[in-house]
Amino acid sequence: MRDFRKYEVWQLSHSLVLEVYSQTINFPKVEQYGITSQLNRATVSIPTNISEGCGRNSDAEFHRFI
Repeated sequence: MRDFRKYEVWQLSHSLVLEVYSQTINFPKVEQYGITSQLNRATVSIPTNISEGCGRNSDAEFHRFI
């Protein structure tokens, strides 16, 4: 099992998540379930896929998640 925290791409994507969350908190409440939710979910999926791929058993599976 790989340690996803050591990959620079995971670190950068995690920073992106934190930045997007800090920016979308200022969006209008009317957009809370629209673009705000979509942006947050989209950015969270990046580091999530990387970490899930690190838990896979083969390089082929890992590459599919990357």
